[in-house]
Amino acid sequence: MSGLVVGVGASKGVPAEEVAGLVRDALRDAGLSPASVTALATVDTKAAEPGVVGAAARLGVPVVAYSADELAGVAVPNPSAAPLAAVGTPSVAEAAALCGGGELLVPKRKSAPEGRASMATCAVVRGSVRGGSA
Repeated sequence: MSGLVVGVGASKGVPAEEVAGLVRDALRDAGLSPASVTALATVDTKAAEPGVVGAAARLGVPVVAYSADELAGVAVPNPSAAPLAAVGTPSVAEAAALCGGGELLVPKRKSAPEGRASMATCAVVRGSVRGGSA
């Protein structure tokens, strides 16, 4: 598949609207169309997270999952200790988006819900999805 792949990192219990809103805002700010998104990509331990599944459903795209080992092998511009501690890879959003190759169009950005900490990150790549499982 070619088009836009959106990598998503999510905390347990993240609302679908938070993920969908973050993705929508990231695409809009970069001048990209949600219709060009071909998949949401994430780490396998988050692939069934209702907020991630719900956001993918709103976009009408599948969730593609990669193991933490696969993601840890992808060079990213913005690694972080938080996902490393939580799921065993220094990047989820950027690494999942880049796992199939392509050009990073939107580096990792965090959601900004009012009155509480961010529960989601996303990154956007123009490229293709390979492997992975839903």
